Amino acid sequence: MSSEDLNQVIEMDGEERYDYFLSQVAEEREIWILVNSESRFLKIASDDGDVEYLPVWPASAFASEYANGGDELTPRSISLPDFFRKWVPGLTRDGLDVGVFPGLDQTVWITEPEELKRDLQDVMSDF
Repeated sequence: MSSEDLNQVIEMDGEERYDYFLSQVAEEREIWILVNSESRFLKIASDDGDVEYLPVWPASAFASEYANGGDELTPRSISLPDFFRKWVPGLTRDGLDVGVFPGLDQTVWITEPEELKRDLQDVMSDF
């Protein structure tokens, strides 16, 4: 993906990025997260601490762009079956939401893990 294409997608609003995320993940069958050198995944809390979420991206390039210059974070892929089978129940149990495709402008579409799973399954049923 060219940097021009990358920037074009990154500059979409939150809802457009969510739709783009769904279609890309349904096609590629993987979700990208950021992990630190100890393989701990990035978790973000809102300023008031009311919401904690796992940020996810549709491709390594977007996760890398988001992490640019930050805390030695590297992209790691999660296969969609693993996400559905392991991560969705784990995130739900831990009370973590999912922040879908955070933008460089700090906007993010926050959803519950089960809701994201249903949305992805709906999109995949169209393939």
